[in-house]
Amino acid sequence: MTHALPTATAAPGRARTRRARSPLHGGPLSYAVLIGATALFVFPFYWTVVAASRTNAELSSATPALTPGPHLFHNIGQALQQADIGTALLNSLIVSSLVTAGVVLSSTLAGFAFAKLKFRGSRILLGLTVGTMMIPPQLGVIPLFMVIVKLDLQNKLPAVILPSLVSAFGVFFMRQFLLQALPDELVEAARVDGASSLRIFRSIVLPVARPGMAVLGMLTFMATWNDFFWPIVALSSQNPTVQVALKSLGQGYVPDQSIIMAGTLLGTLPVLVVFAVLGRQIVGGIMQGAVKG
Repeated sequence: MTHALPTATAAPGRARTRRARSPLHGGPLSYAVLIGATALFVFPFYWTVVAASRTNAELSSATPALTPGPHLFHNIGQALQQADIGTALLNSLIVSSLVTAGVVLSSTLAGFAFAKLKFRGSRILLGLTVGTMMIPPQLGVIPLFMVIVKLDLQNKLPAVILPSLVSAFGVFFMRQFLLQALPDELVEAARVDGASSLRIFRSIVLPVARPGMAVLGMLTFMATWNDFFWPIVALSSQNPTVQVALKSLGQGYVPDQSIIMAGTLLGTLPVLVVFAVLGRQIVGGIMQGAVKG
C-alpha cells in the first residue's frame, strides 16, 4: 500500500503533462474555413497564371478557360519585347531593397528613441512625425520634383529612392512595437552595466525588434514595389520601374490582356519570394518570443 500511493498520485500529473504537450487539433469547421480563405487568396494569382498562358481571344470568349494554356512562355516573350521588363525588374529590385533597408533602419532607431529614451520635446516631435501622415502625398509632388530637378536627379533611380528612405508610419509602428516588446528594466540594466545607447541598440534592441522589423520590411518592400505615381513622374520610359513598364504592355485598339497578365506575372514573382523569406522571419521571431515568455 505504501508503494502504490506515489504511483497513483503521480499518474494524473504525468497524464496532464502528456495532454499539455500534445499538439492541438482543429475541428472540421476550422479546416473548412482555412481552406476557403486560402482558396480565396490564391485564386487571383492562379487566374493571373491562366490569363498569362492563354490568348486574348480565349480570354474574351463567352466561356473563358479556367485552366492554364500552352502560351505562357510565348506571352512572356512578347511582354519582354514590348517593354524592357528585365531593366524594370532590376530597377525595382534596387529601389525597393534600398528603400526597405533605409526605412527599417531609420524607423527602428527613431522608434527606440521615442519609446525608451527620455529627451526634451519627444512628445512634440512624435506628434509632428505622426501628423505628417495626414498630409496627402500628392500635395508634395510639385515641390519634390523641383528639388529633384535642382539636384539633377530626374530620370535617375536616386530620385525615387531618396524621398522614401524615411517613413512616418515606420517610426510610429516601431515605436509602438518596442513599447510592448522591450522591457524598461532590460534597458536600465544595460545602462547600469555601462552600455552606451548604440551598444544597447545593437545588442538588445535589434534582437527584440526582429519580428517588427520583418513586418515593416515586408510592408515597405511591397508598397515600394507597387508604387506607380511617383516613379512615373520622376523616371522616364527608358529607365522605368516594373509598374511604369507594365503600362506599355498590350497597347492597341484592343488591349492584349494575355500579354499584360504575362508581364504582371513576371512583376509579381519577386514580391512572392520576399514575402516567403520575410514570412519565415516573422513566424520564427514570434515563436522565439513565445518560448522565451
